Amino acid sequence: MEIGSSQFLSAEVLAYSNTGIITGTGGGDGGKFYWFQDMEDGKKRSRNNEFMDLHSSISLFDDEMRQEPLQWFTDSAVFESNYSETNDYFDQIQSHYTEIDEFDDSRKKRARKSSSPVSVPATEDSGPSQSGGTGRRLWVKDRSKDWWEKCNHPDFPDEEFKRAFRMSRSTFDMICKELESTVMKKNTTLRDAIPVCQRVAVCIWRLATGEPLRMVSKRFGLGISTCHKLVLEVCAAIKTVLMPKYIQWPDENKLNKTKSEFESVTGIPNVAGAIYTTHVPIIAPKSNAAAYLNKKQTEKTQKQSYSITLQGIVDPTGVFTVVSIGCPGSMSDEQIFEKSAFHQSAVKGQVKGVWVVGSKGYPLMDWVLVPYAHQNLTWTQHAFNEKIEEIGKMGKEAFARLKGRWSCLQKRAEVKLQELPAVLGACCVLHNICELRNEEMEPELKIEISDDEVVPVNNLRSMVAVQARDYIAHNLLHHGLAGTGFLK
Repeated sequence: MEIGSSQFLSAEVLAYSNTGIITGTGGGDGGKFYWFQDMEDGKKRSRNNEFMDLHSSISLFDDEMRQEPLQWFTDSAVFESNYSETNDYFDQIQSHYTEIDEFDDSRKKRARKSSSPVSVPATEDSGPSQSGGTGRRLWVKDRSKDWWEKCNHPDFPDEEFKRAFRMSRSTFDMICKELESTVMKKNTTLRDAIPVCQRVAVCIWRLATGEPLRMVSKRFGLGISTCHKLVLEVCAAIKTVLMPKYIQWPDENKLNKTKSEFESVTGIPNVAGAIYTTHVPIIAPKSNAAAYLNKKQTEKTQKQSYSITLQGIVDPTGVFTVVSIGCPGSMSDEQIFEKSAFHQSAVKGQVKGVWVVGSKGYPLMDWVLVPYAHQNLTWTQHAFNEKIEEIGKMGKEAFARLKGRWSCLQKRAEVKLQELPAVLGACCVLHNICELRNEEMEPELKIEISDDEVVPVNNLRSMVAVQARDYIAHNLLHHGLAGTGFLK
């Protein structure tokens, strides 16, 4: 055999020797080792054993598969039985609680019917619903309206009505009539609208007493949030409807009358009104709180006080003709006045030939007359200051009546800062209505107010005004109109 050739050998001629694989042609058995046949027989036996093992495994798996459905069906039957028993148990519990709820409902209904024959649930007859119901029912909390119904009764004494609302019944009815078209609401299918007179009464009583909203709620038998909403709505209506009518700069005829009244009292000609600024306390705002810090009040009380300002011009009867509301409490009287609409009009030349009398906190201008503020005054200047103080007192007393009549201005407001100007404006309008209709205040409501003044750095803005003031002071003294109070 040549090495490298290809040749297929039979099992009979293949032999093994020490030299490796050899070929032989001998027919004897001696010296030969036949191992190939034995190897083939071993492989066959091994394959037979593996086949028998595989067959046994398949048989066992088949037996298990046949037994498993039976076991699963057995477990499923037990589970369904337990589940059915559990459902029956919960059905019994649910039925028990349903009976208890029905019993409680019937007992509550009997209690409501027996305790309050006036209180009935508000219902909406919306017809049967898609699910077979009978419609929605809205239950309103029963609140006593006895106090308001008593006040609203025609036989209620006018003195007690005035003590509660700071005005007579006739004035109250007039305000309701003026606001009716603005504040009136329509009835709905759920409930009747709150009457106009009750809406106005909620607002006026809240402004007059300054009581918290929970007390307003108890008095009028309404929810706290409803009372708060009514106060803001009516104040906004007063500001929109009544303010243009009751707070306005006088026309020529009224202005001449005003100047004559001031001159008859003080001897100073051409005075159109007295200007004054007061502070209304507020809760510290969340943003820009430093701007609303009332420094003078904080120094007095040693506690941080925050406020917004109310500046106004009043005539001899204490009626407001101009108001400026909402400037931060840290601003001086001079700064507030310079931001007012009246000042802007005066700068444009729309205010001519009249004086507005202010205190030392205002600068001397062509239309603003203030007292002498320097030291070592002459008798003429003392006499002039005395007359200016008389006019200033008229303005200060008007603000005192405003705060005394509407006590909410003496307490920290419970409304948002942006809503407060409407409330203050409503108080000023109601003040004017009461003053014009000669509504007298109860003696216990009268208060004294004091608002600190800061003398402006530049308190002389016009040399023409300086000369005019000197001329007026000279005439007062030499015409016997100055009095002798400054000599005491």
